[in-house]
Amino acid sequence: MGRVAYQELEDTITQAFVRAGMADKKARLCARFHAEASRDGVYSHGLNRVPRFVHYLANGWVDPHAEPAPVRQMGPMEVYDGQRGPGILNALTATDRALELAAEHGLGLVALRNTTHWMRGGAFGWYAAQRGKILIAWTNTESCMPAWGAEDTRVGNNPLVMAVPRPAGPVVLDMAMSQYSYGKLQTTRLKNEQLPYPGGFDAQGNLTTDPGAIEASRRILPTGFWKGSGLSILLDVLAAILSEGSATRGIDEIGIGNCTGCSQIFIAFDPERLGSADHMQRIVDEMAEYVNGSSPVDASRPVTYPGQNTVSTRQDHLRNGVVVDDDIWQEVLALAGKGGIS
Repeated sequence: MGRVAYQELEDTITQAFVRAGMADKKARLCARFHAEASRDGVYSHGLNRVPRFVHYLANGWVDPHAEPAPVRQMGPMEVYDGQRGPGILNALTATDRALELAAEHGLGLVALRNTTHWMRGGAFGWYAAQRGKILIAWTNTESCMPAWGAEDTRVGNNPLVMAVPRPAGPVVLDMAMSQYSYGKLQTTRLKNEQLPYPGGFDAQGNLTTDPGAIEASRRILPTGFWKGSGLSILLDVLAAILSEGSATRGIDEIGIGNCTGCSQIFIAFDPERLGSADHMQRIVDEMAEYVNGSSPVDASRPVTYPGQNTVSTRQDHLRNGVVVDDDIWQEVLALAGKGGIS
């Protein structure tokens, strides 16, 4: 592992995307989200995901020129077709529109269908919170997790994002419906480490902390066992129904890359418009203080609320450079035409 200055990271990823056929402005915006993911410690959906995205562009699985098209509008709810454009850009457009609808109506819901991988879903929660809005968003995925009690994969890990603004630091939850995402398995394996808790089953059907064994079996563990499995199924169904798009079974039938043709939901609330901004601030501050005041099991690890540790990671990376996997960094340098591996 090495460290790279944040701006160098963003500039290099931008160049890789431009060379892959993206327009400069779109390449820069996508690169910023990738670089910020690594900056915040979500390496699996930052730098590590760049070679795969370039591969998708090269194969025509993502259309770099596509724009989300409006399908219908029903008061504070709108439906868009992502036309398989870059997932980050589609999700950002949907988030912006949900925020606009929330500013007008108090809440706004944008359903997005036929889009592609949004990379780090939590990025859109941070984006909304930094603009003073509450956001709930989720996406469905191709099947990559067994339903509870099954051996074969027929359920997506369907990440869910919830974000609440707070001047002292937003509260942002970004979680897949699996105990660990495949991205987390990859980053743990690359560091030659074990998972802190069992994250799935090995080939013999035993719970294991070995990320490589879980990647090989494709039997990741649903969060909360049957509860995570059930929640994942309902998130999938609701995303497909509200967007009139594909559910996990349909994404499996498309069968191109990760999340190609997926459905996503973005629900925004404007506290100022709803008249609850002061109440929200008091409740969130009380929660943060109450949780931080917990008695930790390990005295060296204070108890934190969702998103709190992200701020310290971000500050460290901006000050000392973003942590990168050396092999992946060399691969991205090559994609950017800056040397690296051939």
